[in-house]
Amino acid sequence: MGRRRFFVQRVEGLRAVLDGEAAEHLRRVLRAQPGERYELSDNRAVYLAEVEGFGRGQVLFRVLEQLPAEQPPLRLALAAALVKFDRFEWMIEKATELGVERITPVVAARSEKGLEQGAAKRLERWRRIAVQASQQARRAHLPEINPPLAFDQALAQPSGWRFFLDENRTGAPLLGALPAIDDRRPGDTVALLVGPEGGWTEPERLAAVEAGWRTVSVGCFVLRAETAAMAAAAVLLNAWLARA
Repeated sequence: MGRRRFFVQRVEGLRAVLDGEAAEHLRRVLRAQPGERYELSDNRAVYLAEVEGFGRGQVLFRVLEQLPAEQPPLRLALAAALVKFDRFEWMIEKATELGVERITPVVAARSEKGLEQGAAKRLERWRRIAVQASQQARRAHLPEINPPLAFDQALAQPSGWRFFLDENRTGAPLLGALPAIDDRRPGDTVALLVGPEGGWTEPERLAAVEAGWRTVSVGCFVLRAETAAMAAAAVLLNAWLARA
């Protein structure tokens, strides 16, 4: 296992400060000591840094060098219909670990009532979950966690390849719908739209097709929304990784 990685607000010259929950965890739980080395990211670059000391609720670092930063093989945007919050939080955590770049909650026709209003209040919590998952996965950059969008707004999001995941399995299997390996480029933008627990309505399916989304399926069984999202995200990321 490599060195632990933490996200800081900024790196100024050869100094960086870690604060908040991460600083308390590093100081109280991990018992960090001056001279110990950790990796820091300011969401732009990754650095090797050494603990210099402690402030009030802070860990003070001296930056030693900039490190190579691992990049996902593509820029994957996950637009996922809202499901119960404990499961949506699991989805955010696992999507972050996989390397998804952007996560957008979507209000679908069959999303449970009340979830949209509650989602707006949970954005900061979701972003904290993404920070923790990014540190665990040793990401160089945090994923973007967006406010909820209406279904038609989600359809209009610009992207290169766009896949509409349908639990009815009327579309091609995702693996068979991928562009040829020679047409995949590192840094391609790919969007994945995943429905709610009750599935897409027929008008939503038609609207997605009319907007140019490719209808796809994953697996031969009916999956929970969060399971389907992670299965499809893993297929896409690894398909581009094979080309990188």
